[in-house]
Amino acid sequence: MADISLTLPDGNSRSYPAGVTAAEVAADISPSLAKKAISATVDGTHWDLAWPIGSDAAIAIHTMKDDAQALELIRHDFAHVMARAVQEIWPDVKVTIGPVIDKGWYYDFDRAEPFTPDDLGRIEARMKEIINARDPVRTEVWDRARAIAHYEASGEPYKVELVGMIPEDQPIRMYWHGDWQDLCRGPHLQHTGQLPADAFKLMSVAAAYWRGDNTRPMLQRIYGVGFRNRDDLKAHLNFLEEAEKRDHRRLGREMELFHFQEEAPGMVFWHPNGWSIYRELEDYMRRRLDAAGYREIRTPQVIDRKLWEKSGHWDKYRENMFTTEIDEEHANEKRTNALKPMNCPGHVQIFNQGLKSYRDLPLRLAEFGSCHRYEAHGALHGLMRVRGFTQDDAHIFCTEDQIESECAAFIALLSDIYRDAGFASFDIKLSTRPETRVGSDEIWDKAEEALEKAILSVRNDYEIDPGEGAFYGPKLDFKLTDAIGREWQCGTFQADFNLPERLDATYIGADGEKHRPVMLHRAILGSFERFIGIMIENYAGKLPFWLAPRQVVVASIISEADDYVAEVTQALTARGLRAEADIRNEKINYKVREHSVGKVPVILAIGRQEVENRTVTLRRLGEKQTEVLPLDQVIADLVAEAVPPDLR
Repeated sequence: MADISLTLPDGNSRSYPAGVTAAEVAADISPSLAKKAISATVDGTHWDLAWPIGSDAAIAIHTMKDDAQALELIRHDFAHVMARAVQEIWPDVKVTIGPVIDKGWYYDFDRAEPFTPDDLGRIEARMKEIINARDPVRTEVWDRARAIAHYEASGEPYKVELVGMIPEDQPIRMYWHGDWQDLCRGPHLQHTGQLPADAFKLMSVAAAYWRGDNTRPMLQRIYGVGFRNRDDLKAHLNFLEEAEKRDHRRLGREMELFHFQEEAPGMVFWHPNGWSIYRELEDYMRRRLDAAGYREIRTPQVIDRKLWEKSGHWDKYRENMFTTEIDEEHANEKRTNALKPMNCPGHVQIFNQGLKSYRDLPLRLAEFGSCHRYEAHGALHGLMRVRGFTQDDAHIFCTEDQIESECAAFIALLSDIYRDAGFASFDIKLSTRPETRVGSDEIWDKAEEALEKAILSVRNDYEIDPGEGAFYGPKLDFKLTDAIGREWQCGTFQADFNLPERLDATYIGADGEKHRPVMLHRAILGSFERFIGIMIENYAGKLPFWLAPRQVVVASIISEADDYVAEVTQALTARGLRAEADIRNEKINYKVREHSVGKVPVILAIGRQEVENRTVTLRRLGEKQTEVLPLDQVIADLVAEAVPPDLR
C-alpha cells in the first residue's frame, strides 16, 4: 500500500500507509496524546479518530482542551445517548434526527404518548447509566441497499427516508454506541465514558413536524444542554434563570407596559406606562438626529405595487409584505397596494422632487417610519419579533467619496447613543452579497469595497458575514452586548448603489452632468419595539431614571398625610417628573412591595412626621435603607436626575 504524507500543525510531515486512522497517528506521536485524543481535523474537516485517511493531508489531533471540537462531540454524543436511553425505556419509540445546536442538542421522536417532566428525569438517569458503562463507539460505512434493508427490518421508517436523501457521493455511515445503532455523519467520541455525566440536563419537550412540513407527522422534540464540566453547566443554568427573571414579556405585564392579543398577532398594544418609554426614547432620538444634521420626513404607509416593482421589493420581498386590493372608482381592474415593509423607496421619492446639486450632498433624511412585515406566527416573540414596528430609519444620499466620512460619523453617533442607553460595547459584522440580490456583480464589488474601506477608516476589529447582505447591497451590522452577555443585532449601515439606479435618483455634479447618488441605509436602534424589549431585559426592568415610565410614587403611611401626598405629587409633576400618588388604605410595606414589582425607581413615603417637618422618606428601588430629606432638596435632586443624557 502506498504511503501518504500527513503535515502536523508545527509544519513537520510524517509518512504513513494510506488508510491510516487519526487514532493511529495520535499513538505514533505519543502515548499520552493517544490517550487524550478525541478527534482530528483533516484538511479542514472534523474527523473521527476511526476514519481512514487515504491521501496527503494536513492533520491536527484534538483533545478535550479544544473547546469547539470537544463541545461538538460531547453534544453530538449526548444526543445519541439520549436517543438510546429513550428506546431502551420505550422500545416502541421511533427515532428521527438529533443535531447539535447552540449550547446543546435536540432529538425528534415519534411516540404516541407525550413525554412528561418525570419522563425527562427517567431519561437522564438512564443516560448516566449508559455513560458509566463506558460502552465503545464504533462506525462502519454501508451501501445504500444494506442500510435501507436494515432500517426496514428494524421498523425505523424515518431512517429509511433519511438514507434515501443522502447524496450518491456521500458515505452512508452507521454508528454504534454499545449495541444501539444510529445513522450519522459523525464524528463521535471513542466510548460513552468520555461524556461528562454531571454536565448535561434535559430542558424541555416541544412539538415539531417531520422535516418541518406541516403535512407530515407531528413529532416530539426533546432539548438538552451539555458542557465539558459541571461548573459550565451550572453557569449556563444560572444564566437561564437570570434571563427568565429579565424576560421582557413578564416584566411587561408586571410593569403594565404592553400586551398582545390574537386579533392582531405581532402588533403591540402599548399601555400608558409603555408608551411613556416609547415617547421618551423617540424624543431623545429626534434630538440626537437633529443635532447630527438629519432632516425628518414622513412617507405614506400604503403604496401602490408599481413602486415596489420598480424598487425590486415585489420580486425579492413580496412574501414578507402585507398587500391589499381595492376597487378604485372608474378603474377597470383592482388596484394592488402594500403596507410598506421598509421606508427606502419612499425616501427616494422625496429626494427625486426637484433638482439636487452636489452641493446638497450629503442629504440625510430621517423618518420614524411605521412598517409592517409578515412573520410566521410561530416566530413572533414579544417585542423582539413583531409584524408591526417603527424604525429609527434614515437614508443618506451622498457621493462615493463621502461614504467613508458618513460611515465614521454614523459609528460615532451610534456609539454615543448606545452608551447613553447603557451598552458600553458592540461588535461589527460586514455582511456581503446574498444569493438572491439585485444589481450586477460590478456594482456589488464597488459597494462592498466602499463599505470595507469605510469601516477600516474607523476600526479594524470587525468580522465578515458572507452572504448575509440585504438584497440590494452589503451592510454593516452592529451587535451590542447586554448586562448578562447576550448579543443583540440592532444598528445597521448599508451601502446601496442599486436603488438609486432602479428609481432614477440623480443629482447635478460639479461638471454640470447628472450623476447617481449612493444611498446609505442606516438605523441605530433598529426598531423602537425591539430596542425597548432589549433595554427592559438589560436593566431587568429597572430602567434609567430619565426613561422610567413611573419615576416616583408618593405613598401615604397614614390617611392624615393624604393632603401632603397630593401636594408633593403636584410639585413633582409641575417640575416635569412622572409622579403618582398612592393613598390607598394599605400598609406602607404592601405599597413598597407592589411598586417594587412595578420597578418604580423612587418611592417617597409620607407619615405624620413628614407632614409636620415638610420632609419625605426616600426609598430607591432595590435598596433597603431610606433617607429622610427636605422636600425641596428631593425635588431638585430628582429633577436633575431626570434630565436625559444628551441634555446634561
